[in-house]
Amino acid sequence: MTTPAPAPARAPLMALEEALQRLLAQALPLDRRMDVSTFDADGRVLAQDLVSQLQVPPQDNSSMDGYALRCADVPQAGAVLQVTQRIPAGSSGKPLEPLSAARIFTGAPIPAGADAVVMQEDCEVVNECEGGVRVNAVPQPGQWIRRAGEDVMRGACVLQKGARLTPAALGLAASIGMDRLSVQAPVRVALFSTGDELVMPGSIAPQDMKPGAIYNSNRFFLRSLLLRVGCVVSDLGIVPDQREATIAALREAAAGHDLILTSGGVSVGEEDHVKPAVQSLGSLDLWQIGMKPGKPFAYGKVGASHFIGLPGNPVSSFVTFVLLVRPFILRLCAQTVVAPKSIAIPAHFTLAKGDKRREFLRVRRNAAGGLDLFPNQSSGVLTSVTWGDGLVDNPPGRSIAHGDLVQFLPFAELLA
Repeated sequence: MTTPAPAPARAPLMALEEALQRLLAQALPLDRRMDVSTFDADGRVLAQDLVSQLQVPPQDNSSMDGYALRCADVPQAGAVLQVTQRIPAGSSGKPLEPLSAARIFTGAPIPAGADAVVMQEDCEVVNECEGGVRVNAVPQPGQWIRRAGEDVMRGACVLQKGARLTPAALGLAASIGMDRLSVQAPVRVALFSTGDELVMPGSIAPQDMKPGAIYNSNRFFLRSLLLRVGCVVSDLGIVPDQREATIAALREAAAGHDLILTSGGVSVGEEDHVKPAVQSLGSLDLWQIGMKPGKPFAYGKVGASHFIGLPGNPVSSFVTFVLLVRPFILRLCAQTVVAPKSIAIPAHFTLAKGDKRREFLRVRRNAAGGLDLFPNQSSGVLTSVTWGDGLVDNPPGRSIAHGDLVQFLPFAELLA
């Protein structure tokens, strides 16, 4: 009897860091820019350094409603000064004479000669007809004065190319006079799902679903995740499990898109047509990543378009998106910082035995300052993601005892 040949050894699982490194190596920033109103630039990536042509604030000004004066004129509490001028924001005053004070309001320029502002709560009007004020607190030089240029100096780079614009950044850009900004054009993504079992919500009532049919949840959260990261999304719907239909969908997706993103259909089953379809039009690498959830992952090219295939299980698809696809898209639009930041927080749960793969556990913070674990960590349980507010990044094989510090990746960081 002939001895059967031994099965070929499986390739070792790829580390997540290596997968991300390979992916980012392919993500050459897109050379497309556009000018947008600063009002509309939230979430965009800056395409050039912003250098200030002025200083902010432009001159010393008051940070309080009160009285501008000379500290030397108030050696002790109770000194009375003559109020000789009134300076509201948007106007300028005259040089301050000795033994006089200027009624001043927040944001108004400090008159020459004054070296402090005393808030109005520490002053009282006296001899109202003659315009006097009693100062009931001894001032210190510089108090309640915002110095010229203390926020921004002329010639300073206030925002660097590659920065993702936040609401605060838009305010900073406006403060130096920028009404329009040069930003990276958004990444154009074609999105579709594969699978004859998929049904769109609203097309069939739950009681009429055929055995084996499921509603297409991935399409909804992937589209939302793409929009959150600033992409322009073309939703190509559900593609049936047919080779020619898959090839036609890929051809359509490659026209005018930077990235094709799919979920499901990238394994090696008879009904998984994405792999051969992509290979017939371009190239494809299938990666088995040492992470849980989310082991199967595919990257390739269809024409000039990047192709990424995500696993079909919803939590696997979600986690691989936030850890791999999101940094890839951010790098395509030339963002400089793409890695999420984790923080150390105590676990208020136990994990008796860690998985052999690097595991991303769905957790949420509790009122005691620790993390609770969702009881069902299956890759098909999407409620674990809606219940949780982040992921614990747990190394392979590591058990967790109550109180151990673990690395927490907040969804606020992964979905921003």
